[in-house]
Amino acid sequence: MNSWDAIVIGAGVIGTSVAYNLAALGAKRVLVLERDQIGSGTTSQSSGILRTHYSVLENMALAQQSWSVFENFAAHLQDEDASAGLVRCGYLISSPEGPKLSPLRDALAAQEARGIAVSRLSPQEASEILPICRFDDAALIGFEPEAGFADAYLVASSYARAARRLGVKFMEGERVTRLLVQQGRVSGVETASGVFQAPVVISTQNIWANELAEWTGIQVPLTPERHKVISLEGPEAYTYGMPVYKDLGSAGMLYYRSYGGRQMLVSEGTAGETLSKPDNTQGEISMDDVVHLGEQVSDRFPSFAEAGLASSWTGVYDVTPDWNPVLGSVPDVPGLVVGFGFSGHGFKLSPAVGRVLAQQALGLPTDVSLVPYALERFRTGRLLHGRYGSGAVA
Repeated sequence: MNSWDAIVIGAGVIGTSVAYNLAALGAKRVLVLERDQIGSGTTSQSSGILRTHYSVLENMALAQQSWSVFENFAAHLQDEDASAGLVRCGYLISSPEGPKLSPLRDALAAQEARGIAVSRLSPQEASEILPICRFDDAALIGFEPEAGFADAYLVASSYARAARRLGVKFMEGERVTRLLVQQGRVSGVETASGVFQAPVVISTQNIWANELAEWTGIQVPLTPERHKVISLEGPEAYTYGMPVYKDLGSAGMLYYRSYGGRQMLVSEGTAGETLSKPDNTQGEISMDDVVHLGEQVSDRFPSFAEAGLASSWTGVYDVTPDWNPVLGSVPDVPGLVVGFGFSGHGFKLSPAVGRVLAQQALGLPTDVSLVPYALERFRTGRLLHGRYGSGAVA
């Protein structure tokens, strides 16, 4: 009863996507072990923004495949009750004159080359779709109409339900304590409940992926970072019909989206607070933090100079040195497949990543090459640095 075709560690949005795709691709006995509850980790803290805009072209390909799933989510899962909570409002991104201008121009051209609908707007045209914002300093404005935001927890729970329907077993409150290796390859895992055997284990442990180093001795280049998110209540509505906005000209490379009614969700896209160990409990957001963000907000959204703080929370990223994920098999540990280090991109890429990790685990050709995402890149120096600099734009 404890022998499985594949074991997935972690039931966030990546792990549940992997589990569903394993079963959909033919794996008969799939087990998911989650230390807490499905979607209760960093997935529950996601801002949910969906876009295909990246300066790292490999990410753009994964995001494009993922968007095709998000926009037809119920059909994809063959479950009429499944929902991603998708709000298709579009994605605006702008840069003033300076170092971000050339990367933005090149990324928009790359999107067009992949057949993604994008346009370049004048400041006046941008103001027509986001009238509460000022664009007078923008040298280039890109608009991706097929973008928006969704609900990461809802996506994870929908994937889990669909996976269960295909026979996947989920065990919550089950923390893996050891990866088992026999004759040089993975043979299963151990928890407080006992041993679970499988020829392949897929780790989607997010900020807890450093446990792999303890179990295998391989180096895991990963740092947990806490990021601050606030919701401001302004005098003007930031409606669901208004686009997500990425401001490359702000000090924090801020991103904004509607949070319903007159509320705006806002956070920084730069490096956050480094944590000494994995910890996804809520961190402190001081009034100094709120003022720091608020000053940048009011510079771009003048009426929000009078905004009040509606709510605040923190989310934790699993950050790699190049701010891009590690995906695929680990040559030093045959039978181990990993997906970690998403650095803020995980939800956006989760449908496509779940599929390619499942394909890799089952020995099938992957939809996109995982070579650029290999763990070995940190040894060889072939990093996936985004052209916008360190941060979650990539």
